[in-house]
Amino acid sequence: MSPAEFWRGGWYRHARALPSPNRNARPLGVQVRLVVIHAISLPPGQFGTGDVQRLFTNTLPWDAHPDFQAIRGLEVSAHFFIARDGALWQFVDCDERAWHAGQSRWLGASNCNDWSIGIELEGTADIAFEDPQYETLTALCAALPERYPIEAIAGHQHIAPERKWDPGPQFDWRRFQNSLGWPDRYFP
Repeated sequence: MSPAEFWRGGWYRHARALPSPNRNARPLGVQVRLVVIHAISLPPGQFGTGDVQRLFTNTLPWDAHPDFQAIRGLEVSAHFFIARDGALWQFVDCDERAWHAGQSRWLGASNCNDWSIGIELEGTADIAFEDPQYETLTALCAALPERYPIEAIAGHQHIAPERKWDPGPQFDWRRFQNSLGWPDRYFP
């Protein structure tokens, strides 16, 4: 397949576009080579609320839930979000930097936001991810090398181990690797 079958610039054709203001240019000459997998739910442990999409577009009503006070004013984004039913949203052009990794390090380089694509899965540390999420994640990751020289896939927990837990113990790395069919060298 050609890259044009999957991509319009840095926008994936099979995702619902919902542009986030929380983005900026990647440093000149930096190539995307890492995929970072995250997990998120808002409010924590609740799914299908639309609050993740509102967080990434700066429209989350901070007073709607007590847990939102801890993240009040946070400006964050990911390139992609995969809901429990496998629905896929894209918030940031993959040619741009999304604000998903924070202070981070992988493959001997810091500032992973500069050279990675962030994919959020709707989930928590203690609930298994759904089959449609793995299917969507696999299809998306299989399409990324059509446009970007991907060298590795890691979890947020791998690039920021002192700060982050996600995607956590419920994410089945072996299942994901087997479905993608990529060798061990791509995975943590």
